[in-house]
Amino acid sequence: MAFRKFLPMFDRVLVERLAAETVTKGGIMLPEKSQAKVLQATVVAVGPGSVNKKGDMQPVCVKVGEKVLLPEYGGTKVILDNQDYFLFRDADILGKYVD
Repeated sequence: MAFRKFLPMFDRVLVERLAAETVTKGGIMLPEKSQAKVLQATVVAVGPGSVNKKGDMQPVCVKVGEKVLLPEYGGTKVILDNQDYFLFRDADILGKYVD
């Protein structure tokens, strides 16, 4: 709930990465080094958007609660109440999952 005290600016999106798989489907425990980097995340906060060259407000493409696909590298790590969140620009998010 610490992210409720944090509001991203402009077209930035605050996400929480999903937990990495620690056990395979067969029940084998994976060491931390061999766990794949998780590229899926849940959006927890969004900024109001950015202003284009004409001066119009361009809203952010994702909403709070949506699951998104992140790039392998990038983003800024933010620690709020001892929990890791990541800050990305709206244009850096690769896509969102639809049900």
